[in-house]
Amino acid sequence: MKSLISWIYGFALAIGGPGLFAIAFLDSSFISLPQINDILVVLMVTQHKAWMPYYALMATLGSIAGCYVIYYLAEKGGEAFLRRRVHAGHTERALALYRRHGALALMVPALLPPPAPFKLFVLMAGFAGVRPLRFVLAIGIARGARYLALGLLSLWYGDLALELMRTRGREVALWLAILLVVAAFAWWWLSRPRIQSPT
Repeated sequence: MKSLISWIYGFALAIGGPGLFAIAFLDSSFISLPQINDILVVLMVTQHKAWMPYYALMATLGSIAGCYVIYYLAEKGGEAFLRRRVHAGHTERALALYRRHGALALMVPALLPPPAPFKLFVLMAGFAGVRPLRFVLAIGIARGARYLALGLLSLWYGDLALELMRTRGREVALWLAILLVVAAFAWWWLSRPRIQSPT
């Protein structure tokens, strides 16, 4: 397993942005490669700081493409596809979250590190009939924010950020996700229309 992970790192680093795209695509679709893409983003940004937006974009696009494959299969396969892959209780809970929270039910798991059941929510988005544009925007915003935050962390802290990701990657990703969710909620709260009281 270690040799495979070393090969993945070597492959991605050798081709740069397209490597990030490929690894993010695989991780978001058929193969689980937990946190490898996060570490690759940090590693590439620390080596080439000026390219940070490009690396964050390639990781985001790869994740969108990989998620869309699962979404498409669930949308076309419907209930039969889900029953072969997902426990019935999980299906009902995920559907209830979609009905109550809409796109947020997809965006929050997209921000969280493993073992958050992100692919379950991607499957459920296809089954629940979430519109393709809404699905792509939700994944793009959440994953884009995550990779951009990791890129900024790499710019500010350099090799220290890389060491933190290697040794305490899940904790770093979890705190980043919490900060992004809190920031998004604060932005929503501050930008919502105010009801003026009658004078």
